[in-house]
Amino acid sequence: MPPDPQPDNTESPLADGRSRASPAEVLLLASVFIVAACGLVYELAAGALASYLLGDSVLQFSTIIGTYLFAMGLGSWLSRYVEQQLVAQFLKIELMVGLIGGLMPAALFAAHSLLPPSAVAPFRILLYALVLLVGALVGLEIPLVMRILKKQFSQRYGLKDLVSQVLTFDYLGALVVALAFPLLLVPHLGLVRTGLFFGLLNALVAVWALVMFRPQLPGWRAHAGACALVLAALGAAMAGADQLTTWAEDRFYGEHIIVRESSDYQRVVVSSGQAGTRLFLNGNLQFDSKDEYRYHEALVHPAMAAQGAPKRVLVLGGGDGMAVREILRYPSVQTVTLVELDPHMTKLFSTMPLLRQLNHDSLLSPKLTIVNADAFGWLEQHPAEMFDVIVIDFPDPSNFALGKLYTASFYALVDQHLAASGYAVVQTTSPLIARRSFWTVATTIEAVGLTATPYHAHVPSFGEWGFILASRRPWHLPAALPPGLRFLSVADMPTLFNFPLDMARVPTEVNRLSNQALVYEFEAEWGKVH
Repeated sequence: MPPDPQPDNTESPLADGRSRASPAEVLLLASVFIVAACGLVYELAAGALASYLLGDSVLQFSTIIGTYLFAMGLGSWLSRYVEQQLVAQFLKIELMVGLIGGLMPAALFAAHSLLPPSAVAPFRILLYALVLLVGALVGLEIPLVMRILKKQFSQRYGLKDLVSQVLTFDYLGALVVALAFPLLLVPHLGLVRTGLFFGLLNALVAVWALVMFRPQLPGWRAHAGACALVLAALGAAMAGADQLTTWAEDRFYGEHIIVRESSDYQRVVVSSGQAGTRLFLNGNLQFDSKDEYRYHEALVHPAMAAQGAPKRVLVLGGGDGMAVREILRYPSVQTVTLVELDPHMTKLFSTMPLLRQLNHDSLLSPKLTIVNADAFGWLEQHPAEMFDVIVIDFPDPSNFALGKLYTASFYALVDQHLAASGYAVVQTTSPLIARRSFWTVATTIEAVGLTATPYHAHVPSFGEWGFILASRRPWHLPAALPPGLRFLSVADMPTLFNFPLDMARVPTEVNRLSNQALVYEFEAEWGKVH
């Protein structure tokens, strides 16, 4: 009988003939995962901040991503000139990426608050300069990691295996962050803290390189000091992130802020002071309590009173409950369905005492059903629902996501849900400042076979503001309005439908999903104001 085989304590070869990866190799590949995750976070944070502060999320994300990818390509090209002391150069780049990328959201937020509102160009220059710098540094990382792997573990890696391993971890890191950024990171940490957290991760990769490759690092103490300084700076910024955000928002809004929260969809800020209470979404004013009654009375009552005795009412948008407050003045109303995308809004305005006082507890009415869903999708999924009045109170069409809610396709859906004797009403930006945008909405409504009846009202916080009634029958002056109104009266209502020469109709094209003409018109007209 042959003797029992003796255990072999040497490292076992893998199936392909290579030895198992050493701890240094595993950590180096793990650093690829981390640097890829960090690089994508900086890109997403810059795009999100640009969309919050400058509007038009599609345009901002497209230009930021394009610029960032170009900068990464530039960095990859520049890596060919890094020939000596690869580990030391990699360590330096990690510290620079961590410091600049980690502080970028905080720096942009602070700069936007310090610059005057009219200084959009300087802010854009700073934004794209930082994106180019961070992108170039991130572009240097992966080529250097690949060369370090090749140099340190040349017996294990051919070119094919090296590229496969590195890119696998690179793409995996990007996937994890792409999912975590909107679902976990921003809702729980906010943009400023998210940037700083991943800056610290970049710095920790540098610390790992400092420890793992100490024998290969000349001037080790200087590198260690640099790591300590970067970690201290990012740690201090992380500790002061809340104070920074508070300071920046206080400067920007100029009033006492009572709510500053980020939902999955937007930044929500409510300020309150002697002048009144104001709501801002992504920095844009939505209402001011001192004159919001003008806006909401003008939005709701021409349609509701003209219908006569509306029973079923649909509100699209308007999660603050102000439009619902006006609708509930009509005793004939039996049900109101409010379709609001952001559940954070409806929760805030149904629980906070000050805001409940403003909307008269309308969101707690037993007649109201709140649906947190996309309005376009909800209309498509509920074809049998019919309404006597439909109130459409969306934000202005400042980006393509909002622009789709002003298209012929959307108004065709509205038409399908509108009773034969019913009226729909759309808030339609300013016919004075954005004249072509206003009349584009009228042209689009008419393109689906509805009669468009435009009107306007002066709201001091916004200036001259426009609305359009959509119906299958001509609008007629109502005989009466509910009691208690502060702005509208039957006698004065006809003046809302008169347009002076500087707001008179101009030829416009139909806004379709395929062209989004309204978004371009809106950006051109409102851009002149800023």
